[in-house]
Amino acid sequence: MTSVPLSVLDLAPVAEGSDNGTALAHTTALAKRVEELGYHRLWVAEHHNMPGIASSAPAVLLAHLAAQTSTIRLGSGGVMLPNHAPLVVAEQFGTLVALHPDRIDLGIGRAPGTDQITALALRRSVEGLSAEDFPQELARLIGYFEAGSGQPRVTAVPGRGDAPAVWLLGSSDFSARLAGRLGLPFSFAHHFSAANTDLALDLYRAEFRPSKWLAEPYAMVAVSAVCADTDERAEYLSLPSGLSFLRLRQGRPGRMPSPADAAAYPFSPLELEFIRARREGQALGSPETVTEQLNALLRRTKADELMLTTLVFDVEDRIRSFELIAEQVAPKLVTRESP
Repeated sequence: MTSVPLSVLDLAPVAEGSDNGTALAHTTALAKRVEELGYHRLWVAEHHNMPGIASSAPAVLLAHLAAQTSTIRLGSGGVMLPNHAPLVVAEQFGTLVALHPDRIDLGIGRAPGTDQITALALRRSVEGLSAEDFPQELARLIGYFEAGSGQPRVTAVPGRGDAPAVWLLGSSDFSARLAGRLGLPFSFAHHFSAANTDLALDLYRAEFRPSKWLAEPYAMVAVSAVCADTDERAEYLSLPSGLSFLRLRQGRPGRMPSPADAAAYPFSPLELEFIRARREGQALGSPETVTEQLNALLRRTKADELMLTTLVFDVEDRIRSFELIAEQVAPKLVTRESP
């Protein structure tokens, strides 16, 4: 029996009254601390046209984080492939692998991670933007890392021979099925699509075919986690994330409000129900409460790895949450069978 690896997903959140440089410095401080705490990997997510998220350029941010750390795996959670030409992604992540061998993950997502107008501004044409294009775009990307693949007379340099660990990300069944059929590791976005988690993981395992990358399926589940000394403190710290997500869904994204501002917000009953529903299946509370919640998730999903994302206003509270989980929660998590 082995312990389930714990990893980190970060969005470089920009707090109200702060700026992008500070947000990126906080993500750097977080990466250094979670490496010390023994977390397995840290990924950053690609989002665009969102004032409260500074991780719009994963490859650039990962280069900085890799230079500031030494052992933790780093990757994208994910690069949203419809936004980019596959050759560009191959060259960027091939460069990262050349600089930092055996430490780089390339998590690939099918959604643009933004609105359609911004997606078009990124890609500059509609080519490659539809869901139907994704399998072909993914095959083209992977081909650039392999000899004898890719487009004739086009070589990714760096890229060919400098392959990262490729993952598929998903929040529905599409990428679950594709990851299984290709024999790739799969990461499911339970933190914003909890209702689809069980079905997606079942489909991934059912569709899995052994490959040169994996002999058996490997599923990671991304889950929101806010751990504090008490349940009440964790509830208070989580309020800004709930309000930020609500504003995003209402079409008015902004920087992350403070807990005091979020607590004073006049939520309607419908808005409160929206936030309550979003929290279902997440981990929120004291170390004892978070242990129970994560163990319940592990028993239900049989995840091979958990990736925790913690969106709170203050970086000290963010780091403290990961410290509490590493020190008081991780030793009490259920174990899994060794491969």
